[in-house]
Amino acid sequence: MTPSRSGSHAGRLRTLTDEYLELARRLEQGGGAKRIAKMHGKGQLSPRERVEQLRDPGTPWVEIGLLIAYDQYDGQAPGAGVITGVGVVEGREVVIVSNDATVKAGSWWPETIKKILRAQEVAMRQRIPIIYLVDSAGVNLPYQGGVFPGQYGAARIFYYNSIMRRYLHVPQISAVMGSCVAGGAYLPALSDVIFMVEGTSFMGLGGPNLVKGATGQTVDGESLGGAHTHTEISAVAHYRAATDTECLVRIREYVGRLPRLEGVRHRVRESHAPKRDPTELYDVLPQDHRMSYDMQHLLDCLLDDGALDEFQPDVAKEMICGHAHLEGWPVAVIVNRRGLVKGAPGTRPKFGGIVYTESAEKVAYFIETASRERMPLLFIQDVSGFMVGPEAEHSGIIRAGARFVEAMATTVVPKIVLTVNHASGAGYYAMAGQGFDPDFILSWPTGRMAVMEGESAVTAVHGPDIEKAKKAGAEPSAAVQASMDSMREDYEHQLDAKFAAARGYVDAIVTPEETRDQLAFLLRTVSNYAVPHLGPFVLPPLDSVPQR
Repeated sequence: MTPSRSGSHAGRLRTLTDEYLELARRLEQGGGAKRIAKMHGKGQLSPRERVEQLRDPGTPWVEIGLLIAYDQYDGQAPGAGVITGVGVVEGREVVIVSNDATVKAGSWWPETIKKILRAQEVAMRQRIPIIYLVDSAGVNLPYQGGVFPGQYGAARIFYYNSIMRRYLHVPQISAVMGSCVAGGAYLPALSDVIFMVEGTSFMGLGGPNLVKGATGQTVDGESLGGAHTHTEISAVAHYRAATDTECLVRIREYVGRLPRLEGVRHRVRESHAPKRDPTELYDVLPQDHRMSYDMQHLLDCLLDDGALDEFQPDVAKEMICGHAHLEGWPVAVIVNRRGLVKGAPGTRPKFGGIVYTESAEKVAYFIETASRERMPLLFIQDVSGFMVGPEAEHSGIIRAGARFVEAMATTVVPKIVLTVNHASGAGYYAMAGQGFDPDFILSWPTGRMAVMEGESAVTAVHGPDIEKAKKAGAEPSAAVQASMDSMREDYEHQLDAKFAAARGYVDAIVTPEETRDQLAFLLRTVSNYAVPHLGPFVLPPLDSVPQR
């Protein structure tokens, strides 16, 4: 079914999705056709061609951080010069990190570090192989202040390399497919194996020019640090390939012979189509993000048969909890219901998207049970925050909210987040916000992430001036009005899902049509590791780790 482009329900999600797809297509070109052609002229594949040839054909690919830094550096850093994501190689889930040499020769911007660290954290948390396709000129020197120093500077990459090698036993495979200079050479050096390509690879702590300046010696790149040098003389590298294509084939063969550790053995059943076609999702969200809609229609488009075995369906109806399947994979689902929710006779209705004391208690218990059952959690966010006011405070909402947050923060099972609309206030935190290390966090183009909506912020800041003007029977002064308009504009810009994606607050923006497949693939990915999914990684008992 082709989604309608007319009517009040189709416009916002369709328009924002089209805008996102146009931007994504542009960013996928990296530094542009001329630079790709230059690589082809050297006999090299482009960065995305490398990723494509490495992956199994027709298999899922979740790209992490495509929009990172797209709106910074005058547009000169698409993808921050590196491609990162989760894909399938020889039938198994892997993390891929590919420097994009079409963007400033693949040099490292501050955001490049952020993307590589995030990719490494995915590999560590899921205990899946990570493959580095290295082609980088090193630090982007004008921005070294955001790259070199600090706890989360480039050194953190090498720290994660070392932890994976010594304690976590996460396979790390590096292919030097172009330049690899200075400190960046430690990334492959701290991997398990290194592949190099004849004629186009160079790896060294300093290039020929630096050597000339530092020592007065004249040496060519191939003799200094080429593929033959490092596979025949220094023995730093382990395998040599004649071309990029051969190199990628040999990496695939290497991954294919790696043993696969036992993860969580879920009972995966036959996949069933959703109750509604996923393209109908364009008709679910209203044109105005403040308006209500039927969350069940959304679930009908995502879940197998649209079926949800709801937990306590007649309690705290503003929060939906239950068990379902996504392409056969079992999952525990937590969803914010929108709209006005009728309560028990004699009680006030509740506002959907708001967390109340009773709903916080319900969700906390559900999370704790899922954790004991080793059932992965899917949070579908459309939350405006926790309830406020005398009634809420007297009911103990602070304590109930703390229990909700603690249960979510300390669960040992994977957490996957999908933001479809609002992600506001402490409700965003409780629904597995980024600070609580969800395994993956996705957003629709309609996602709106902020402490509160712009109009609420205007009221919070300018409320006294607005009230004063109202009592005087006048409009706020021109200065106050200008400040209010500026705040609304700033908030609207920062509430855009693309703004969040550009800063790494979400891993990826996904379109409605691909949401179900992407979520199912991520459920498959997180099943690789059975023990606690807490923080970037959990060390095994160190006395049980064989030293090597």
